[in-house]
Amino acid sequence: MIRFVLSRLAEGAVTLVVSSFLVFSALFLAPGDPIAILVGNRTVSDETIASLKAEYHLDQPFLLRWLHWVGDVLTGRLGQSMTYRDDVWNLIAPRLGTTGLLLALGFAAIVVFGVGLGVVAAMSGRRVSDLILAFTSVGVAVPSFVAAMLLISIFAIGLGWFPTFGSGEGFADRLRHLALPVIALALSAGSYVVRVTRSALREEAQRDHVQTAIGRGLPRARIVGHHVVRNALTPIATVVAVTLTSLVVGSIVVEKAFALDGIGLLLTETVLRKDFAVVQAISLLLIAFVVVVTLLVDVLQVIVDPRVRARVVTR
Repeated sequence: MIRFVLSRLAEGAVTLVVSSFLVFSALFLAPGDPIAILVGNRTVSDETIASLKAEYHLDQPFLLRWLHWVGDVLTGRLGQSMTYRDDVWNLIAPRLGTTGLLLALGFAAIVVFGVGLGVVAAMSGRRVSDLILAFTSVGVAVPSFVAAMLLISIFAIGLGWFPTFGSGEGFADRLRHLALPVIALALSAGSYVVRVTRSALREEAQRDHVQTAIGRGLPRARIVGHHVVRNALTPIATVVAVTLTSLVVGSIVVEKAFALDGIGLLLTETVLRKDFAVVQAISLLLIAFVVVVTLLVDVLQVIVDPRVRARVVTR
């Protein structure tokens, strides 16, 4: 197990390095001059432009700039924002709470409603099961940004039940502000979890050992809990955990749609301004989060599924 975890950590480190290089390359090749964006419509001297380029290492070759950024990260520095003229960490830290709460509530909604409706669909009759499948078919097909626009139009502007933007003040008000963003974020992934849960439970219910247990007259609750749900836990837990990585991407769009003061909104603003330090720092945090979640999913599979554990041990 230790060797398995260490190998996954090594793969995660390589992923971080390669991803940071690709993000840096994409931002470098994107149209627009960061100095022109920074200066705006003002007329400045060539000396000022040269000074700004030297301050933010924009006068260096591409590869040297990336290596300079990697060196700063290894020493615990995330750099200086060109747009906000502040340390990158000072910009990110106050926004982590909003993004973290949005992801936590979205994940909780997926676990509670996704798995719950999946169990109901698997154990209910055909009419209820088909109704849930029809609802989830629509949910899977609706992207987060479309769901956000629909929710704002209906429940915020039309009915006036929820605010249209902002994160709110205080815990209760923040939950009210995040209600629509959480639904928009979790709708597609939660619908997919419902379908996977239903399919996994239905498949396990057809196994020979389950049919044997039914033939022996065992209580239904014991059959469902011990033979069906327990064996279907591996694919369900894996899918639920993997959806957390999809929430990271979806949160960027949702934060932009609802004007939430999270790191997703900051990322979209700084990408447009080619603020390398901020974009690289946020991308590094999000990719690291995905790497950690993926590692936890792999370890969870080893712990829960004896078949996976056997393959790991025999390597």
